[in-house]
Amino acid sequence: MKNFGIVSYNIYCNFTNYGSALQSWALYNVIKRLGQGLYEPVLVDYCPDILLDADPLNPFKKMWDKDEESIKMCELSMPAIRENYYKFDRFYNERFVRTKGKYTSKNFVEISEKENIEKFVCGSDTIFCLDEFGFDNGYYANYPNMRGNSVAYAASFGDSHFTKESYQILNERLANFKALGLREHQMLPYVTAHTSVPVQKVLDPTLLLNASDYDSITEKRIEQEKYLLLYARRYNPTMTAFAEKIAKENGWKIIDISLRATNAERGHRMFYEAGVEEFLSLVKHSEFVVTNSFHGMIFSVQFRRPFVIFSREQCNTKIEELLTLFGLSDRMFIDGTESFCLEIDYDRVHENIADERTKSIQFLKTELELL
Repeated sequence: MKNFGIVSYNIYCNFTNYGSALQSWALYNVIKRLGQGLYEPVLVDYCPDILLDADPLNPFKKMWDKDEESIKMCELSMPAIRENYYKFDRFYNERFVRTKGKYTSKNFVEISEKENIEKFVCGSDTIFCLDEFGFDNGYYANYPNMRGNSVAYAASFGDSHFTKESYQILNERLANFKALGLREHQMLPYVTAHTSVPVQKVLDPTLLLNASDYDSITEKRIEQEKYLLLYARRYNPTMTAFAEKIAKENGWKIIDISLRATNAERGHRMFYEAGVEEFLSLVKHSEFVVTNSFHGMIFSVQFRRPFVIFSREQCNTKIEELLTLFGLSDRMFIDGTESFCLEIDYDRVHENIADERTKSIQFLKTELELL
């Protein structure tokens, strides 16, 4: 039986990320289904060099926002950050078959012998983002044992900024893959023109599954009262004010997954400590979701919850493309004054997703057959 190693952005990070964990879990389970006993996925415990000094239990050094207020909020949130981290650690250990060892640039070539992994699937998430990770050898399949033995699924370039020199390196790295599934259209024409392997735009792995597929890892309802879920990957006072306005108008509580600890003084129930299973439950049972998270948006759609998503630096390309597919471009907010309808025709939305899901799963199946 073949083992396919999944190499992605997940275990190692400065702050834990529900989207990174869930895209890995979804891809893992779809590959397992497709394998039908002929091949098995294995989550590679891989840390790229750029994240070697990242410490989720001491995240101050690598914070995005280093102003005094943001640092204070992080300090106040440390008990929740620690609890959240240990829940994520348990998720990665219990929900996957995972490599026995940790792999970095120093020992990745040993993985074939030690773990019986000779074929690799790189993705999903922003593993191709030059501004975030550079040309990481694991993400771009550039270790000797990965070259020619790898495919990429739903890899994203994010909002990368390439130069003439970095485009040349990109061309060399793309040659490592037998097929390339890209999450966004932005770089699709370029990659297609500079490779001779199959290239296709595909869905994020979390959309390859149906909502019911997440039942096995979704916690039971946590909050019995009606509530609005505010999930902020980065602080946005306009988004917070909008959430408070909508909650007040409808008589809902606010459950808040953010590092803005002092929002508790505004009546929010702070829940940064939520693990992956609790996050899914909080989305599923909410009355409304206000977020600036790509995967916060995706799971709102999966669970058919009304939502709006606020613009966020370096994330708008992927958000706008997916909203277009959903037929929900009007759910993208900037200043909170935009008009919207509370209800969403989710039958139509999921019809749009279904066709893309079929094509994406077929492309992934083709990729795996090439390995």
